[in-house]
Amino acid sequence: MSRIGKQPIAIPAKVKVEVKGQKVNVEGPKGNLAWELPKRTSLKVEGDKVVVSRDGEDAQAKALHGLSRALVSNMIKGVSEGFVKKLEIQGVGFKAAVSGKLVNLSLGFSHPVNYPIPEQIKVTVEENTKVTIEGPDKHIVGKVASEIRAYYPPEPYKGKGVRYAGEKVERKEGKTVQ
Repeated sequence: MSRIGKQPIAIPAKVKVEVKGQKVNVEGPKGNLAWELPKRTSLKVEGDKVVVSRDGEDAQAKALHGLSRALVSNMIKGVSEGFVKKLEIQGVGFKAAVSGKLVNLSLGFSHPVNYPIPEQIKVTVEENTKVTIEGPDKHIVGKVASEIRAYYPPEPYKGKGVRYAGEKVERKEGKTVQ
């Protein structure tokens, strides 16, 4: 049996899990999430725990078993606690601001970059250079962070760009005059 898939998932007090066929709905204080289970897996709510099971012992069924358990666990954690990604902007004149449902980024281009904020995602900016992305869906929080970072990834010579908080950038030595 899958080491991850066989572990039951504890349901916190304020979270409600509903299963209708292959459709899983999770509601909590941070939001609502829905997902459809793969065909070879099933889910049962037993008291304050969720148990994921599979039919079959082939490699695909085992992989889907662990995947389904991990995704449902992330859904439950997301609606109860939420997920957070932090970005840092470094560079002279580089800054960010939130205006309505847009993140306005000044990254040294001739034009400002406007990034639309998806539903259920909250973006805050501190000190014009520290961007915090919060939301209940781990996948969307990570996707938003990676898309904002992709506009200007940190470059190795001066270290300018958008980076994850705590990310180390390998610096390179510039050309030398002989």
